[in-house]
Amino acid sequence: MASHEFTSVRSPRIKGVRRLAKRTFRQRERRFLAEGPQAVREALSAAGDGRPRGAAPGVVEVFATTEAMQRHLDLADAAREAGVPIHRVSLDVMSELAQTVTPQGVIAVCEFVDVPLESLGDVRMVAVLSHVRDPGNAGTVLRTADAAGADAVVFTDASVDPYNGKCVRASAGSLFHLPVIVGVPVARAVDFLRGAGARVWAADGGGPRDLHTAADAGDLDGPVGWVFGNEAWGLPEETVALTDGAVSVPIYGGAESLNLATAAAVCLYTTARQQRRS
Repeated sequence: MASHEFTSVRSPRIKGVRRLAKRTFRQRERRFLAEGPQAVREALSAAGDGRPRGAAPGVVEVFATTEAMQRHLDLADAAREAGVPIHRVSLDVMSELAQTVTPQGVIAVCEFVDVPLESLGDVRMVAVLSHVRDPGNAGTVLRTADAAGADAVVFTDASVDPYNGKCVRASAGSLFHLPVIVGVPVARAVDFLRGAGARVWAADGGGPRDLHTAADAGDLDGPVGWVFGNEAWGLPEETVALTDGAVSVPIYGGAESLNLATAAAVCLYTTARQQRRS
């Protein structure tokens, strides 16, 4: 059942939630918005299942239109089980809260879910995003890493905010599935992974070795960290120098290159396959 009903966009409570669309307020309150039934469903599941993450993610409250409540009865049940209040809102209020052109009628206010780098235990595969600026790409890599069985995703201090609304939506709920580390320098991330016994490879379209050669040589069999760079200019030489070397995804057709999310998917799934074979 709804705890409150909000019909005015001038409500101080609604204004307070709406400002979480801005990074400054997200950082101040350590809260963010998860929009859409899929994201809210995964947030509620993570809040209620007690999975070890190093930090328990929390859903503070859910806002939904009457139509959305009727269409997604499972969300009401999940919220009730997790002890999370659901507030009914008008279409105007939902349009004010939503960051999409066509809102899906449900939004959750969530606590930050990132964990310290040092909280990671044994790792087999970790994705490191270095200077990745596009939130859609970052969210897609996060989703892919989750699907490939990665242990964590690191957003370095020069990368996009993982709590950006577009990034949260692109992750399709994966933000709540695996540990996310935020704001560490890439050198520190690489040092940590090396200390954990992992080889660290730089995904670079101009790398001297291709991915299949590295796989055949057994370089992906053990623990592996992948560093992925900026969408436009890739990884600078000083970042590549921190790693065990640059590896490229082979292109057998006429395409000039692969975009970041696609290249990351190929690297992560190739690594997952090698590790399972070994």
